Amino acid sequence: MTAGALSRQPEQVQPGSDNSSSAFARFRAAARGDPAAVVGGLVLAIVIASAILAPVIAPHGPLAQDQFNVGAGSSASHLLGTDQLGRDIFSRLVYGARSSLLVGGGSVLLALVVGTVFGTLAGYYGGRFDAVVSVVIDLVLAFPLLILAILVVVVLGPNLWNVVFAISLSQIPLFVRVARSLALSLKQREFVEAAISLGSSDFAVLRKHVFPNVLPLMMVQATTTVGLAILSGAALSFLGVGLQPPTPDWGRMVSELGVFVFTRPELVFYPGAAIAVTVVAANLLGDGLVKIADPLGRRVL
Repeated sequence: MTAGALSRQPEQVQPGSDNSSSAFARFRAAARGDPAAVVGGLVLAIVIASAILAPVIAPHGPLAQDQFNVGAGSSASHLLGTDQLGRDIFSRLVYGARSSLLVGGGSVLLALVVGTVFGTLAGYYGGRFDAVVSVVIDLVLAFPLLILAILVVVVLGPNLWNVVFAISLSQIPLFVRVARSLALSLKQREFVEAAISLGSSDFAVLRKHVFPNVLPLMMVQATTTVGLAILSGAALSFLGVGLQPPTPDWGRMVSELGVFVFTRPELVFYPGAAIAVTVVAANLLGDGLVKIADPLGRRVL
């Protein structure tokens, strides 16, 4: 998903208007015309619910070992079998959803906040501040996303919050660019120019007219980026620089279950499928939200 996919001419937010009702009508129309987005939303909701209800759904603890069923196949007590340490694979998959969603959601939330603030301010004020922000973004973009995340985790250490920070750092440039383009467009709109000409302070203009129009589209951008964040977190864990054992994590499970790739390849398939399904669901939902936010496909980039 490119920055241009969300960079449209924003509509002015007016108190007491029927924007909420029209947005709901667009949502219903888009849901009827885009069943893939509805399916994606339902699948993502199931994954989130599974992560929240993991202690209820999982038949075993994620770290519990069954020494009498090491590397065992599917059975009544172990639905998907066990790994090389006798841990229940289904239980670890359910608990692994927590780690993947925390990494994906946490990193995107941090990137959303930082990127929206700096991008909006850079687009609104321009000048030296915009130039400095642009230079910093260009420097960050000089590193490939995954390489930058690996460098940050190696320097700070492989734990949950450092992984979240590393992935968010690689995503902030995207949010900055989208927010900046939206702020540049809004700055030229009549209602913003009118507020400035009437003597409103920059803080008032940003609070009442700019941020309320920027934030909804940035939220849509965040939804489309969650899948990439989850995939990045899984890649870091697979490479051994993400979440560390014994924390259940889908990427780490793919790496650990690789020892069965020739004898029981379905074991590697389970966490891989969980990653793929969740990422695809997030992308489908994000694409549907883009159509709701930008029904005419208007662009400013």
